This record gives sequence, structure tokens and C-alpha cells, in this order.
Amino acid sequence: MTTGAVNPAHYASQLETKVTRLQQLLAPYTAASPTVFSSPASHYRMRAEFRVWHDGDDLFYIMFDAETRAKIRTDQFPVGSELINHLMPAIIDYVKYQPVLRNKLFQVEFLTTTTDQALISLIYHRQLDEEWQLFAQQLKQHLSQYGEIHIIGRAKKQKICLEQDWVTETLTIAGRDYSFQQVENSFTQPNAAVNKHMIEWALAATQDRPGDLLELYCGNGNFSLPLAQNFDRVLATEISKTSVASAIYNCELNKIKNVTLVRMSAEDFSAVLAGSKQSRRATEADVLSFNCQTVLVDPPRAGLDMDTIELVRQYEMIVYISCNPETLAENIGQLANTHEVTQTALFDQFPYTHHMEAGVILTRKVQ
Repeated sequence: MTTGAVNPAHYASQLETKVTRLQQLLAPYTAASPTVFSSPASHYRMRAEFRVWHDGDDLFYIMFDAETRAKIRTDQFPVGSELINHLMPAIIDYVKYQPVLRNKLFQVEFLTTTTDQALISLIYHRQLDEEWQLFAQQLKQHLSQYGEIHIIGRAKKQKICLEQDWVTETLTIAGRDYSFQQVENSFTQPNAAVNKHMIEWALAATQDRPGDLLELYCGNGNFSLPLAQNFDRVLATEISKTSVASAIYNCELNKIKNVTLVRMSAEDFSAVLAGSKQSRRATEADVLSFNCQTVLVDPPRAGLDMDTIELVRQYEMIVYISCNPETLAENIGQLANTHEVTQTALFDQFPYTHHMEAGVILTRKVQ
């Protein structure tokens, strides 16, 4: 995607193309049309990164055309949050005249929230020192007019946090506020408005479900925390150490006490439940004590591996969130002998691109 590709007048037709594509992929398994959750047509993306281009006395952001790799000057970013668009020129205008901050500045990364918090990472091709920290503190103070701003400096084998390396996002999900710690360089859903739709869809689909919930690839607890109200307990697994730490923090922040986190990959967790692998972490979490009848998966683009397919096949209901409908369709085919598709949804996380997020509910077939 380039900024030139963003035209709100074309949004509806582009979304309809995605709906058609998803229907085609899922046609072997369901004739139902997906429920469609559209995105705001602009200012929907909560994070972004830009290269910084030095041209004599001038300094500006650039992006690269995905096809030609041509440089595109990017003074504003219409898909980015309002806060990103306020901060972009403010940073350039300030740094341009501060040699200590400007020298060998290579890239700027933004992570923002709907509650006007921002984490700004300034990335350099040189080592940073105390003088840089002094000037970065002054930049932080200058930017405080836009909200709660945090700054990180990065260079090779170096990371300097002026205060903290995270922000707190607060989302209202089905009438209740949930707060989520979001850490620099850890995965978070980029489109906050559509993320709310995803969580509320999964919440409605699992209402009145019996027993416990197993969640694989739980990240920072994006689904785990809101869905905990629908189940006796939640057993959530995640391989990223940073994400697990955030999920534990977020449970405490939201006073949710029926979620158990285990730092394990989905593949290893599948092997533990299959009896082919031992795990101290799984034993400490007493995973065999859970009565999970529902499983939620939100895998990476590659989808579910065969061991995990065999694991999720054991559950009455599968809630499958996918960032790659091609591998989603493939996995549904692998589950088709035991489960059938009962609900589908399209979540337009990525307007103006061919990418889309999809949701599917699979329930066990009556034998």
C-alpha cells in the first residue's frame, strides 16, 4: 500500500471485492454470506513506521512503493491515526534543527492508542549517549501537547527508554472497558476499531458456552480477557515471552482472575496433550484439570500445523480468527470430516490492500 492508493471513494467497492473473494474461498464449506465488519475509511491504523531521508538541509519521511521500490515522500499518512498525523510533522520540524537528534537518524516508528498515548522509537545508525538522552527528553516535553508521549532510542545492540517501552490501550468491548498494555515490537492488532468488532463477534459467538476455553496464540490477551466472562476458566498459550508478560499484566490490570497463561508454542502444547511431550510449565499450570469444550485460535499466516489441527478437532466449538483466508480455507478442509462451518465474518483490518482478516465458527458434526 502507498499513500497514493488511499481513496475513501473507492473503499466500498474494494471491500466488496474482498467479500467476494472470501465467499469463493469458503464456498466448499458454506453457502452463507459472511457478516462484514468494515473499517473507518481513514485514520484507522494505530501503528506505522517510516524511513527518514536526509537531503541537504531538508529532512522528511519516506515510504517505498511495494512494487517498484521507488521512494515516496510521506509528509502525512491518511491511514494512520490522527495522533500519528499530528506527531509526524511535529517530530520532523523539531529534529531538523537539533543536530544531536538528527545525526544519523534512520527510522521513526509509531505505536499509538485511541486514548492519545504514543510510543515513538527513534532508530539510529550510531551509538546514543547522555547528550542524546538530554535532547530526547526535551523532544518528549515538546510533544506532550499531543498526549502522553514516550520515546525510545535504538541503535545497534542499544535500546534507551526515557521512561517506558509500552503504552496502554483502552477499548470498550460490549459496554465494558478493557485496558491492554502494548509493548514496543510486540504484536498488537493494528486497526483498533476493527479489533473491537472482532472481539465482540467472538464474545457473542461463545455466549452461554459450557466449561472452559482453550486459546492458542493468545498474544497479550486481546481475546482472552473479554472472553473470560463467558467461561468458567480460560487456559491461554503463547510462545512470545513479552506477550505472555503483557497478558499476565493485563489480567491484573483488569482484575480478571480466571485466566491461566502458559508460555508454550501451539505445537508443543499439542504434543503435551497428546502425551508425546513433557512440560514443566504445563504441569505447573495443571492443564489437565481444565474442562475445555471450546478452542479459539488466531494463528500466524501459515495457519495451523497438522498436530494442532488434530488438537482442535477434539473440541465441540472452534473459533478461528485468520489473517490469511487461503490457509484458513485449507485448515477448514482438514477439519471438514468432524466439524462444519456455522458462522463466518470478514473483518477489514487492512483497507486499500488485498489483505483481510476472517473469522469462522466451526461446530462438531452430529454423528
